[in-house]
Amino acid sequence: MQQDTYQEEIDLTAQLRDAAESGDAELLNALLDPLPYSEALRELLTLSPEQRDIVLSLVSPELAAELVEEAPHELGADLIERLEATRAVEIFDELDSDVQADLLGDMSDADAEAILSEMDAQDAEDVRRLVEYDDDTAGGLMMSEVFKFSDTQTVGNVLKELASEDDDFDRYRGQHPYIMDSQGRPVGVVSLRGLLTAKRSMALTSIMVEPMTVTVDTKLETLDDIFNEHPFLGIPVVEGDGRLVGVVSRSAVSQALLERSESETLKLQGVVGDELRSMPTWLRSRRRLAWLSANIVLNIIAASVISAYEDTLTAVIAIAIFLPMVSDMSGCSGNQAVGVTMRELSLGLVRPVDAVRVWFKEITVGVINGIALGILIGLVAWIWKGQPALGLVIGLALALNTMLAVSIGGVVPLLLKRLGQDPAAASGPLLTTVTDMAGFFFVLSLATLMMPWLI
Repeated sequence: MQQDTYQEEIDLTAQLRDAAESGDAELLNALLDPLPYSEALRELLTLSPEQRDIVLSLVSPELAAELVEEAPHELGADLIERLEATRAVEIFDELDSDVQADLLGDMSDADAEAILSEMDAQDAEDVRRLVEYDDDTAGGLMMSEVFKFSDTQTVGNVLKELASEDDDFDRYRGQHPYIMDSQGRPVGVVSLRGLLTAKRSMALTSIMVEPMTVTVDTKLETLDDIFNEHPFLGIPVVEGDGRLVGVVSRSAVSQALLERSESETLKLQGVVGDELRSMPTWLRSRRRLAWLSANIVLNIIAASVISAYEDTLTAVIAIAIFLPMVSDMSGCSGNQAVGVTMRELSLGLVRPVDAVRVWFKEITVGVINGIALGILIGLVAWIWKGQPALGLVIGLALALNTMLAVSIGGVVPLLLKRLGQDPAAASGPLLTTVTDMAGFFFVLSLATLMMPWLI
């Protein structure tokens, strides 16, 4: 069965390549349209960049838009940038404004402007405004399409519009209708159930309730709190003067939090940006080398500590066995502290001014875990090599290095944040180097002091 599935995938990929080479739009639609969008995107990425361009130029704009939206923003922007502006606009018209803004934000200014100049003037103005907002605010997360009606309308007016323009309402993602005054400010919201049960002659103002709103600069963490406290699917977003400019959805906030978490995890591992293996090799290599090159310098510094204690290592060669254990176990403890601090930073629970409080909380855990781990590895070293003094050296070194590691892991992200640096990208390399260097120093310096009992 697995062999049959694998063969089918190979056949589908071959058919896609042949259809792209021959320019068979009908066959391309027939091959990709039945697939789940994630699977269709995977098949698209097996093609060469030139073949992808052909596919996106020939399939229906609706299908092309789904493929672009399924991709990470940076990849989606690259797929769009390679197309002719007129075709790019056809695809853009099928996307919600918040997705359009995300894609344009990842494009070069020239390509973004080429697309905007081909779009409907009002739509282009809406997207330009969205691009200006920070990504982690309500303005950056909202969509400009709003399900709204005037406060002068009746229930019957709304139901008539719903019946005649139902296709347009698909883009509102389950929003309740917002009631607007003559100045464009939301003064009420009505439920769909209320519309269906009310008399058609009733004014909307008689069945509406006051809406909760957020401003365009409301932070992601605050939005998450609001959605956790209330069962809303969306919240209207207003400018400082109270004028409605968009709606931020629960799903957009959840997706933004997920993307932030994934980005921070990748940065801690030395991966910058939305790297995918479908991207140009030189681009991927350059991004990785930027992080790895800096790490070389840091590791040379750590290695110099070992060089300073060559005589101790030569006299007690057993120490070399435990050096990587001490640095690795301390690094693991430090990474736990980094992870907790990064999470609390993302949730807004700590700020750089809380560094002392965070350190005290971490060092308390570090002392307990350091002593426990030190005793454990010390006993292992003693039993393994039959030297109580060696067990004391290794155990004490691990305990001290664990305390240092959790202190660095807990506090350094806050200090980097205070200095305007990216705590996710810089904390990992700094923690690794310091725990390595300090671990080597603790083991070798303690061994030098204990030399009479180790030989």
